[in-house]
Amino acid sequence: MPGSSEFLLGEFQRTLDDRYRVAIPHELADVLTAESPECILAKERPGCLSLWNAPVWQTRWDEGVALIRQKMRAGRLQEKVGQVQLFGRLLSTRHKAVQLAGRSRLLIPEGFREFLGIEPNGTLLILGAAVCVELWQPEAWNRYLEKRMPRFRRVFDQLTR
Repeated sequence: MPGSSEFLLGEFQRTLDDRYRVAIPHELADVLTAESPECILAKERPGCLSLWNAPVWQTRWDEGVALIRQKMRAGRLQEKVGQVQLFGRLLSTRHKAVQLAGRSRLLIPEGFREFLGIEPNGTLLILGAAVCVELWQPEAWNRYLEKRMPRFRRVFDQLTR
């Protein structure tokens, strides 16, 4: 299962075909779909989508939503109605169940294409992000990396303490 012992790692350049399909590298797709062929595609940040193993996603998601519901029932979120509404709006459009087709191809659904910001025959980067696979618009990835790479050593040290 991704996220427990096997890290999804690597950086790959791919082309989005004219039907909005992209081939996920086998070394990532095989780990991602080892337990279940179903995946979850999620909007992460403008220019980035994440692709998760569906059971892993669902477990993490169910735990988080259950905690929010518990807080609502206990009256602990009465002062945060706006945040709960925002959460509901984003939840409604954030993710979609997908399956990889032959040759590990992923069809980017409508609504996700615009968020990713890549036109057909455009280049995108596919990254292993340890617990999921990410699809990046190259300029968005470079901006993200420039801001965060200087913190790499600190993050590594914090995670290995």
